[in-house]
Amino acid sequence: MDVPNSPKNQRKVTTMSNQSDRLTRRRMMQAGAATVATAAAGSAVVLGADESPGEAAGQRVVSKGRIRQSVVSWCYQPMKLETLARHAAAIGLQSVENVDPKDFGILQRYGLLCGMTVGHLFVDGMNHKENHAMCIEKLRACIDANAAAGYPNVITFSGMRRGMPDDVGLDNTVLGLKQVVGLAEKKKVTLCLEVLNSRVDAPMKGHPDYMCDKVEWAAEVCRRIGSERMKILFDIYHVQIMQGDIIARIRQYHQYIGHYHVAGVPGRNEIDDTQELNYPAVMRAIVATGYAGLVGQEFIPTRDPIQSLREAVRLCDV
Repeated sequence: MDVPNSPKNQRKVTTMSNQSDRLTRRRMMQAGAATVATAAAGSAVVLGADESPGEAAGQRVVSKGRIRQSVVSWCYQPMKLETLARHAAAIGLQSVENVDPKDFGILQRYGLLCGMTVGHLFVDGMNHKENHAMCIEKLRACIDANAAAGYPNVITFSGMRRGMPDDVGLDNTVLGLKQVVGLAEKKKVTLCLEVLNSRVDAPMKGHPDYMCDKVEWAAEVCRRIGSERMKILFDIYHVQIMQGDIIARIRQYHQYIGHYHVAGVPGRNEIDDTQELNYPAVMRAIVATGYAGLVGQEFIPTRDPIQSLREAVRLCDV
């Protein structure tokens, strides 16, 4: 999962960092909506429309259910959360992600979870000690909110390198997360460290200078912390761009993986025959590991958004 606050290039990282803590989550979601609207320009459906042609009947898509599916809300803005939740429930999804705790009630009306809640943002993360107090405060608040609602996961990020060696950043990240993992254990909420790609220099599609850009780095954080409440958010889109060998890495590191995200490569758009990943094969590999968590659809629609979501859900329902 990404928070719509991506720097367009590495030179802007410091400026973005200074601004990130002054922005509310709502404003950052609105910033992401501009990217989504641009991606959808020229389509026959306005992304914010309450209904998609042919979708009002709301036929269920999920039939097998071996993959518990979710959808990440920022990809569908400015669609109202209520509208997305209604469609998600009708399709057979179990969760809508990246929802502010104050809006949990909307999900609960439709019997949905918030599969991933956002604490601190990805620019200023745990790899710099000066960010620890801020990150820990925000993570604790999200852990408490999730525990009260019975929701499973809170996301955390490494932050940008800014010239810091990766081994130093790893030590700092472990140090910071150890200060909050005890609360996560007590409240039965899982912290998930997301792997993001640092190669693509485009808003919401890549994050130049991000430190945790390899699965191995994230797995080492989990290994050192040694808690069942410290896992990886394995974003298949980002890992494919950085490393590839998706199925091999799922098999190798599955014990550390607490959540998955999917999107088309290249472009972060629909997971259809325009992209390079064979998602049914990837989903079968996930099932084979015994994974029981959620898989979040986090692609940016370029066509009718709900129809695209239905097609992606059907493809992953192996």
